[in-house]
Amino acid sequence: MTRSTSSESGQAAPIYITMVAGLLFLALAFFAVGQAGATRNEAQGAADAAALAAAQESRDLFRDGLLDGLLDPGFLDDVFNGDPIGTADGCEAASRFADQNGANVLPGECRQLTDGRWGFTVAVRTQEPMGPNILSETEDQHAEATATAVVVPRCSFEPAEDEEPSEDGEESEDPDNAEPVSPGTLDCGGGPGWDIDPDHLDLLPDMADLFSVRLAQD
Repeated sequence: MTRSTSSESGQAAPIYITMVAGLLFLALAFFAVGQAGATRNEAQGAADAAALAAAQESRDLFRDGLLDGLLDPGFLDDVFNGDPIGTADGCEAASRFADQNGANVLPGECRQLTDGRWGFTVAVRTQEPMGPNILSETEDQHAEATATAVVVPRCSFEPAEDEEPSEDGEESEDPDNAEPVSPGTLDCGGGPGWDIDPDHLDLLPDMADLFSVRLAQD
């Protein structure tokens, strides 16, 4: 009886070792897949941050251009009711934010959109490879990802009503000496509108109050 038990134990040992080795291999494989997935997630996070930074930088740099056209109703109608026209380059900010998130912007892969939207598409590659693991083909690979961010107006422009002519049908003032008049009002989110005062253009709301920045589809 003892010999039989010993024989069965001897036969079971190799099977047990094989099963344990198989389970360890599967565990390592799942770990490797998870590690690769985490690296890809890091790449996507860096791409998202870079694209948002580029769009935000472009939005903030547009302030001077907006101030220059703030008394032009046609300009304001294009910006807030039509297609935003900000063209400032935000790719320097994209590179900074990608680096802060462990990635680099691929050469030539921070691009302004050309489909009528105001925004940027950015492609990045992680600075560190996926690292050594049992999946040798991924050991030296770097994860890449792409993201697009756009700038969208928060406000709409309501032009001022045309002034009524004087009772005698003539202009009340010499156009050459006329004081600048308000082109209209910016209505942002249903709250109190901002009446554009030619004498206080410096009171323009923050660009973040006028335009939002968000991720979008490529």
